[in-house]
Amino acid sequence: MRPILFRIPGLNLPIYSYGVMLGLSLILGWYLVLGLAERDGLNREKMGNLYVWTAVWSVIGSRILFVITNLDRFDNPIDIIRVDSGGLVAYGGFLGGFFSSLIYCRMKKISLLMWADCGTVALGSGLGLTRIGCFLYGCDYGMRTTSSLGISFPKGSPAWQDQGPGVPGWTELASAPVHPTQLYESFFGFLLLGIMLLTRTKALRRFSGQTFFTFVIVYGIGRSLLEVVRDDPQRGGFAGLSTSQLIGVSTAVLGLAAYLYFWQRSRKDPEGAQLWKRELAKVQAASGARSGGGGGGSDGGGDGDGAESGRPRHKRARKAGSR
Repeated sequence: MRPILFRIPGLNLPIYSYGVMLGLSLILGWYLVLGLAERDGLNREKMGNLYVWTAVWSVIGSRILFVITNLDRFDNPIDIIRVDSGGLVAYGGFLGGFFSSLIYCRMKKISLLMWADCGTVALGSGLGLTRIGCFLYGCDYGMRTTSSLGISFPKGSPAWQDQGPGVPGWTELASAPVHPTQLYESFFGFLLLGIMLLTRTKALRRFSGQTFFTFVIVYGIGRSLLEVVRDDPQRGGFAGLSTSQLIGVSTAVLGLAAYLYFWQRSRKDPEGAQLWKRELAKVQAASGARSGGGGGGSDGGGDGDGAESGRPRHKRARKAGSR
């Protein structure tokens, strides 16, 4: 556990591990998303603007959901906007990013499904990195366990504070061993990244939205199962289910229904369902028009040169004939 990665010399300003991992996830996501968008024929500049818009609202959404489910923790209103040391809910970020993308795509007339297929790939890498930040900070820990997977967090950590004296295995120096659910979800995030990239391969890709709906289904199921061994009290919940379980189950069902719907449509109209091919065709047509225009000019120049060179030859032929 290392909540503060380092301090800036001279200023003694703390740089939090979670903030660093969040920043790294946004940078990696930038390159992943824009690279995939270009491969699909989408405009890189527009996608860059959309990525920034979505990233900002994802952070805002994840913070809002955390605050809503933990209102009793905020005596100082200033603490509401502090995200450098954690306090973000993944599903709040997903919902904030989705609805902000929906608004932006409608305003700019961008295909939401094509954007979502690119953007959700970055969610896998983002989960993988930010959950390492959670582990370093000590939040989002799991239930107590006696298995070899258990990890004891040091004095002062969220697990140590939440357990307290009287909990079996708790000491004045460390918490009782708990499931490192942060690392479980980090592994799950990188696994999701691989699955998302796999759905974009030529052998498996069938329709626009396929990568997005696959993420919704797989993450919804996986997150709901991970919540079973989570034990941190900041999650909120209703009817015996945590907030993330309620959202996860609901979105997984909706995602499955949408996946089946678009899959059926793709069987009836494969070309109409594969929007990236249409965009790539536009890019190729525009490129061909530019190169064709340049080629036409050079061809015309060649014809002109031939005509000019032909005139002297014609004159010389006439002179030779007069002799």
